[in-house]
Amino acid sequence: MNTVCSPYFDPDFHNLPERIHGPAFRVNVDNESLEDCTIVKIDCVNKQSLLLDVVQALTDLNLTISKGYISCDAGCFLDVFHVKNELGFKVTDQRVINYIQQAVSAGKASSPKAVSRGEAQAIEMTGKDRPGLFSEISAALADMGCNIVEAHAWSHNALLACIAYISDQSVDTPIDDHRLHAIEDHLTTVLRATTATEEDSAASHQEVKPAAGLPKGELSSTTRVERRLHQLMLSVRDFDSPTSSRRTSVSIERCIEKGYSIVTIQCKDRRRLMFDTVCTLIDMQYVIFHASVDACRGFAYQEYFVRHADGRAFNTESEKDRVIKCLEAAIERRVCEGVRVELCAYSRVGLLSHITRVLRENGLAVVRADIATQGEKSVNAFYVRDISGNHVDLEFIKSMKREMGAIDLAVMDDDKAIPTPTQWPKFSIGDIFERLSRAIK
Repeated sequence: MNTVCSPYFDPDFHNLPERIHGPAFRVNVDNESLEDCTIVKIDCVNKQSLLLDVVQALTDLNLTISKGYISCDAGCFLDVFHVKNELGFKVTDQRVINYIQQAVSAGKASSPKAVSRGEAQAIEMTGKDRPGLFSEISAALADMGCNIVEAHAWSHNALLACIAYISDQSVDTPIDDHRLHAIEDHLTTVLRATTATEEDSAASHQEVKPAAGLPKGELSSTTRVERRLHQLMLSVRDFDSPTSSRRTSVSIERCIEKGYSIVTIQCKDRRRLMFDTVCTLIDMQYVIFHASVDACRGFAYQEYFVRHADGRAFNTESEKDRVIKCLEAAIERRVCEGVRVELCAYSRVGLLSHITRVLRENGLAVVRADIATQGEKSVNAFYVRDISGNHVDLEFIKSMKREMGAIDLAVMDDDKAIPTPTQWPKFSIGDIFERLSRAIK
């Protein structure tokens, strides 16, 4: 009797049309393949904004990217990331996994993070930095009866960029357009308060206006605000001034055969590093076709194969030099030399002005700030340094608690990035609350 052989059918055959033509996204979170990290894989039809959406979604969750492989050629997008949580372990929280899958699939990494805060108005400021400027801005807003619901400020190469969400006395009271113009004029005057020799050079950097892309009545995700801070710093050309130390190496080569420019970055590893480099390249109108990132023993290596949005590689040495400087600035502007101070107190109008005034009167300058409000509590996270360039004594800062009043205070002297407050309960201000509670025991 002849043996009858049944034809072989691939068990995934019924999915073949879907695998060839769609669906638009396939997101897989794998906790089985590797012992020490979680693999996040995205496979989909390519679109130019997707890479930034993915990196932003992972960054919003404070996940560390230890390795990454990106390919966006031939109309397809394949991304593989090795990620760890804030404690350096696998991502096992199902809420985080669901957020990654939903945020990436929707292509809107920041929308789950946007939270209504009555009628808070986002305004942005750029100007020449000086010791005490952030304190002066806070005092000016308090004098005009503005409540600071949230604020983020970066200082780099003697320039300041700041985004603040403000409301009129209460977070539920809107600021009308006429009053907003008066606030903008007053803040512009504060930014222009420079010496006569600095006035001309500083004038081109000063600007106060409603924040672009940050809607009224809504607090954006941290990464949306940070991307805007990068754009503001880029607009005032903070990359033109040399950095104080060269901890970052950026080089560019030409791949003639494929028509790419190869951007190579080597620097100290830290959280949010890939977000900083990716959003800078994209904001400079470059398209990333392939990339690999690797981090080991505190050192990061990144390689991007890019073309300009018009399809060309880097043609001139001046273009290469500008890209190198902008990437170096994007990496360095987040690295703060100083002491991190975290404070928590009941929110009130003028609280930020009071805290920053005490710091200023004790000879400390704020070089970075992240402020958030949740319920009745206000969390303030600063990097501060001594105005005279002296070493900042941690015990000296702790001694200021009496001047600041009823607050919880923690002081840290390390190289970790500030854990910026966000609006998702798991990743909002709980981390800072926990450290503050330990510090005051």
